[in-house]
Amino acid sequence: MLTELFYKLRKVAIPVSLTEWMNLLAGLDAKVADYSVDNFYYLARTCLVKDEKFFDRFDQVFGEHFKGKEMLFDAVLGEVPLEWLQAQKQLNLTEEEKAQIESLGGWDKLMETLKKRLEEQKKKHQGGSKMIGTGGTSPFGAEGYNPEGVRIGQEKGKHGRAVKVWEKREYKNFDDQVELGTRNIKLALRRLRRFAREGAEEELDLDDTIRSTAKNSGLLDIKMIPERRNASKILLFLDVGGSMDPYVKVCEELFSAARSEFKHLEHYYFHNFLYETVWKDNKMRFHAKLPVEQLMRTYGADHKIVFVGDATMSPYEIMNVGGSVEHWNEEAGATWIARLLAVFPYAVWINPQPEEYWGHIPTIGMIKELLSDRMFPLTIDGLENAMKVLKKAH
Repeated sequence: MLTELFYKLRKVAIPVSLTEWMNLLAGLDAKVADYSVDNFYYLARTCLVKDEKFFDRFDQVFGEHFKGKEMLFDAVLGEVPLEWLQAQKQLNLTEEEKAQIESLGGWDKLMETLKKRLEEQKKKHQGGSKMIGTGGTSPFGAEGYNPEGVRIGQEKGKHGRAVKVWEKREYKNFDDQVELGTRNIKLALRRLRRFAREGAEEELDLDDTIRSTAKNSGLLDIKMIPERRNASKILLFLDVGGSMDPYVKVCEELFSAARSEFKHLEHYYFHNFLYETVWKDNKMRFHAKLPVEQLMRTYGADHKIVFVGDATMSPYEIMNVGGSVEHWNEEAGATWIARLLAVFPYAVWINPQPEEYWGHIPTIGMIKELLSDRMFPLTIDGLENAMKVLKKAH
């Protein structure tokens, strides 16, 4: 079984050497991983993967190879006991019953009521309409229905109605070595190219060499010039997790193409909407965040901003203090976008959500307005149009 894992890792171009493989076997022989699949995962990744950009690829191979084995990656649920959230049945309501359920009356009332429930509740509740539990119509819990609530302890949304999600999720960094399904993405991005000669003189200037050699009575006179490079400067902000999961492949293709096309490219991750911090590594996103204000001071105004996200979320996440689904933001997301655009006025939003659905999602319209209607679909035409808009800034 282990030998097969070695060949699978090599097959997906993870550079695992025999020395690293022998280190793993030595660790197993020393019982470093005990009998836990979870411990073996971390031991194997530590021994075999020397570059974090291969972590996601390793996870995919490891998960497929040990499919069905017990893994212990549980969500962190704060002070809410797990047994309160274990679903006993799936809730099914008629459309008439759903229509009878009223929301709690807005964001402030919702958060105030959640705080009260946490103070009051002493045991598990199932199928109710008030306390934290499952399978009911309460605005707090999992596997139920409420037009406006806080999802707690449920892996994925079912109705898309939760305005806050009380859980910690792990996201994967985009792999910049993904084999592109089409080179048309690269061709579309090339519309933003702005070439300049810069750096050391390391490229042969053939025309000048011929002219100088002719003037020098045939004696070779080699002329060198700086390499011709794309001088466009890009700050790429990528939405990850949640509703973006279906678009991981196409976003990886875009990311891979951008890395190859633009020399001056810096990328950062966010979830749903931009707030006061972003991060470079999704595995360290709770511990190694970067203040957006720092980015505004670090990069010049000649940088262009490209956001990539489906723009699908609760309106609270854009307009409200505390609207983030992962932390308490002291200022609304719209405030941070406005600050960023004041420093970097040339920005576009690339949306992988099919354009025919945009009119049915309120937050897409809100974000389009914040970016002065500079939102484009993640299609070849959409990318070309986005690059044309950014190129006008040169």
